[in-house]
Amino acid sequence: MLIFPWPPLNSHIRIVYQDSMLFRRKKPATLSGRLREFLWPRKGFSRGVRYLSMRVLRLSSSPHSIAVGVAAGAASSATPFIGFHILIALAVAYLLSGNLIAAGIATALANPLTIPVILVATYEVGVVMLGAGGSGALTGEEIVNRLSHLELAHLWEPLLKPMLIGSVPIAAASAAVFYVLAFYAAKLFQSRRQVRRSGKAQHRTAGSANGL
Repeated sequence: MLIFPWPPLNSHIRIVYQDSMLFRRKKPATLSGRLREFLWPRKGFSRGVRYLSMRVLRLSSSPHSIAVGVAAGAASSATPFIGFHILIALAVAYLLSGNLIAAGIATALANPLTIPVILVATYEVGVVMLGAGGSGALTGEEIVNRLSHLELAHLWEPLLKPMLIGSVPIAAASAAVFYVLAFYAAKLFQSRRQVRRSGKAQHRTAGSANGL
């Protein structure tokens, strides 16, 4: 019987453990530090925005499909349905034959920094559209507190109804703006990528011809 010189299993575990220790934080992050990192990353939001933008532009779909997905995500993010944005975006993108991945990524427009602004904007626009005086100007924090502590019956008339009505024009405007931006960005990115691929193909063809 042949015996292969495999190292014992515990040696592999020890190597993985040592590697994980090598890249582990020297000082464990505290709860406040994790919260601060979530609300304001150390490397800023610009890097995250660029990363998500490139993820969308590199999708293998037509510019129209990508733009429809982004528009669906942007529109759902402009509604007060916190926690259901991605479900709404996926449903709308599916019905309109948009890219589902682009729709899901675009819902990142609703984040801890923008959600209070979105809530206030939908409420204020809804109050104006209804022609009601409302209960005075509300901040994002006040709206969140009311949504968390009051019952639906007490929320509908003074808060939810204006927010739902006000979200309609805001969602429509967001969808239109982000559709145009995403369509032309995707079209430009794909055309440039096609030019680069054509140049590389011509370079390889020329190199093969010279080799002969």
